[in-house]
Amino acid sequence: MIFIKYILIFFVFLIFLAIGNLYSKRFTNRVVELEKMNNMLNIFKAKIKFSCSTIEEIFTQIYEDNHDNIGAIFKRANTYMEESNSKEAWEKAVDEAELTTNLKKEDITAIKTLGKMLGNTDVEGQVSQIELTQNVLQEQIKIAQEERKKNSKLYRTLGLASGLT
Repeated sequence: MIFIKYILIFFVFLIFLAIGNLYSKRFTNRVVELEKMNNMLNIFKAKIKFSCSTIEEIFTQIYEDNHDNIGAIFKRANTYMEESNSKEAWEKAVDEAELTTNLKKEDITAIKTLGKMLGNTDVEGQVSQIELTQNVLQEQIKIAQEERKKNSKLYRTLGLASGLT
């Protein structure tokens, strides 16, 4: 009977440790997703500048290269562009991404700013909007890295301490 009790205590310890690591991982994933979005916007900017492709074609190419949560934003936006304009499609796709990614409201708002001039201006206007969005994302990445340093270790330690208790 005491053997079963020790096994259950060990499993409770492991569960709390896993929960702490799971919360800790969310901070790391947020930084990774923001950096990935920034890289995809670099690709988007280069393709707008140097290719004669439409926004829909560029979004499809970006998704084909990145089959993850961030790449799915471009896929959804491409799908929604069939029904509505570029701005609405982008905003709708980014809103849906809030549920599947580790991005915070501030990150989502920063990414939404790209849609303001998407498809409505000439190439230089769109490039400048992408650069503006990238600058805002760079600030969000710095904030996310600071939060990761501070909170990641906190949640792991908290999970460990709760499990030991």
